[in-house]
Amino acid sequence: MIILAATPIGNLGDASTRLREALQNATIVASEDTRVTQRLLAGLGIANRPRLIALHEHNERQKAAELVELARETDLLVLSDAGMPTVSDPGFPLVAAAAAGGVEVTVIPGPSAVVTALAVSGLPTDRFAFEGFLPRKAGERSRRLAELAGDRRTLVFFEGPSRLAASLTALAEAFGTDRPAAVCRELTKLHEEVRRGGLGELAEWAAGGVRGEICIVVGGAAEQQADAATSLERVLALAGSGTRLKDAVALVAGESGLPKRELYEAALAARKGA
Repeated sequence: MIILAATPIGNLGDASTRLREALQNATIVASEDTRVTQRLLAGLGIANRPRLIALHEHNERQKAAELVELARETDLLVLSDAGMPTVSDPGFPLVAAAAAGGVEVTVIPGPSAVVTALAVSGLPTDRFAFEGFLPRKAGERSRRLAELAGDRRTLVFFEGPSRLAASLTALAEAFGTDRPAAVCRELTKLHEEVRRGGLGELAEWAAGGVRGEICIVVGGAAEQQADAATSLERVLALAGSGTRLKDAVALVAGESGLPKRELYEAALAARKGA
């Protein structure tokens, strides 16, 4: 059996009784960073010293088949450095291989940076989407954000401190400076901070430098914004299929009632970002 176990995202006091028992009884643990797992065992006062196998983004696809076969014989506990394995962390190829191979997978639930950030953001929680990390390259990031600009769900992103200001600036350019958002930093830790405001305001704040583990939570598009994003996608699709850009803009503007000038400028900006 494969056991996916959520670990604390900052505060060791959030380790569940089930996690402690699993660590105490485990004979084999596959973990994102074995050094982090050793510190977790020590921090929780766990005397057990299981066999540790590294399972990270660089080897998980190669290791998956081997670990699935191992899990046929003995329980395999799977950990990421923080939070739930497979959620923007190693583990998905292993679970997919286990499901295909008929090996049982179960879970020990627990802390999650995604839902923790969502809960404290002050933004709607009824519908949301987790988007992980934005692409590093500006063109790829612009294309991803153009696809998301009209999404009416609350969006949650992970981000590193060195890239936060650039990502918030790109979000403000794609979604509008006034789109409500929250930057959630060092959740559950001593220096936890939640900064709320418009994307433009948050980008200016982040330009001064921000440290720690970070989640960005962004409010969904208003209905009018969603219509504009859908219309822009249609313009770009028509232009991509061979229609002249001006003709595509005129056609979609007539269908949607949106100003041709705004659509044309948005299409040029999207093309430039690509």
